[in-house]
Amino acid sequence: MPTIKVYLDDEEYGPICRLAEELHLHPEDVAYSALNQLMMHAEEPEVRADITHSHFWRRANLPRWGDSARSVHAYEGKADDPPTQND
Repeated sequence: MPTIKVYLDDEEYGPICRLAEELHLHPEDVAYSALNQLMMHAEEPEVRADITHSHFWRRANLPRWGDSARSVHAYEGKADDPPTQND
């Protein structure tokens, strides 16, 4: 039987495991179901574009459904406050 390997970051694997646990399934069941849903809509132009875009953005970003442990939070990207007279 052919095998497809998918390498996931911890932030991607965690939500999949939690969903599988909630459904009393294995993470592989969740992955197969997601692939099934994708393939059912693979002829749609938007889905094809998303597949192509995901290939490129995945190198540097986590998906929206992933845990955000390593993402830059809003306060980390915020500019420093201007100095006050007390500084």
